[in-house]
Amino acid sequence: MEVAFDDLEKSDLYVDCIYKGGTTPNISAEPFHKLIPGCENSGGFRKKLREDGSGKYAYVVLYTSMEELEWPDYLDKETGIFRYYGDNRKPGQQLINTKKQGNKILEMAFHLLNEGINLKDMPPFLVFKKTGVGRDVQFLGLAAPGNPKISPDRDLVAFWRTVNDDRFQNYEAYFTILDTGQEPIQREWIKSLIYDHENNLQHAPEVWKKFVRHGRNGITPLAAPRMLKIPTKFDQLPAGSDTEGLLCLEAIRKHYAHFSQGFEVCATNIVSKMDTNFINFEITRPWRDGGRDALGIYSINTGGIVNPPLKIDCALEAKCYAPNNSVGVKEMSRLISRIRYRQFGVMITTSYVDSQAYKEVVEDGHPILIVTATDIAGILRKNSINSANVYEWLTSIDKMDNRHI
Repeated sequence: MEVAFDDLEKSDLYVDCIYKGGTTPNISAEPFHKLIPGCENSGGFRKKLREDGSGKYAYVVLYTSMEELEWPDYLDKETGIFRYYGDNRKPGQQLINTKKQGNKILEMAFHLLNEGINLKDMPPFLVFKKTGVGRDVQFLGLAAPGNPKISPDRDLVAFWRTVNDDRFQNYEAYFTILDTGQEPIQREWIKSLIYDHENNLQHAPEVWKKFVRHGRNGITPLAAPRMLKIPTKFDQLPAGSDTEGLLCLEAIRKHYAHFSQGFEVCATNIVSKMDTNFINFEITRPWRDGGRDALGIYSINTGGIVNPPLKIDCALEAKCYAPNNSVGVKEMSRLISRIRYRQFGVMITTSYVDSQAYKEVVEDGHPILIVTATDIAGILRKNSINSANVYEWLTSIDKMDNRHI
């Protein structure tokens, strides 16, 4: 579904609908000021204050391209969870002292959520994505901060980044796209949020009313189970625009070009960076198990001190391959044959898994986690490893005990 630029001022908001931008070569072609009453035309956070003098927000638009590699906003359509990064993205200012006050808005919203008292003051968040065609935008849905499955100490997290040796903090926030059903978000509700906030719930979607009444436990996500799809080679390899990811992967391949077995230790390090629940990897000797690369434990802890963690054995196989050399049926079958009862496997490669091998894993339900080149690039990025320090990281791995990671 698409709505033409000239029709924006009378349109409601429909999930996944595309709203067309104008054709003029300036900011007047932005669709937001026509589509949403009072909306700003720039920035990732576009907000509007109520007209009641309270200084509180009527609504907040979250706008994303989903393409910033350093700040990978992401919507998991299977769960409705939306990850969004704050607007302190360069060194030189404090966490909440940003031009658009985006991080201040995040603090306000999550404070209200976790306090759970004045949720009527919570502004609805309207999530839009850049389509890549002119100034066209796509509406992803109405969002509430938090999620019932994410604890209050994890839904808004400040973390450090380093750019050119300068450190700074930004927020990583988790929202939930709400299941508004077949009904659109009505312009009448948006107007009432601005001009008649006291009575806005008369026009609000039922799912928003439920959230206001019950908070985190009243969140009903828009969850869309994913149809079976085997990722292509290009899905599993970093895009050409991911220069840093490509450089880091090439550095790894070069580093282990003459000793590919050394990648085993590197692979366990990457997996542990991906998820800290992976622990106690031991690199196995060829004469002990016929070629299994590593054995480890996935430890699930309650976070308390009384009950011990549940520990699940896992087997890891690592392949340091060039981008045109895929992991095939032979390599995957080797890992499958070595997985014991109540154990799972991890296949990690600097390349990709070919379609036949991938299909067999999925269709036969083998308990194998597949980690390919694009995953590795993302894991390194989240751990502040880039082309400037990747060799330092690889050298530090070489100094590790190659039996216990």
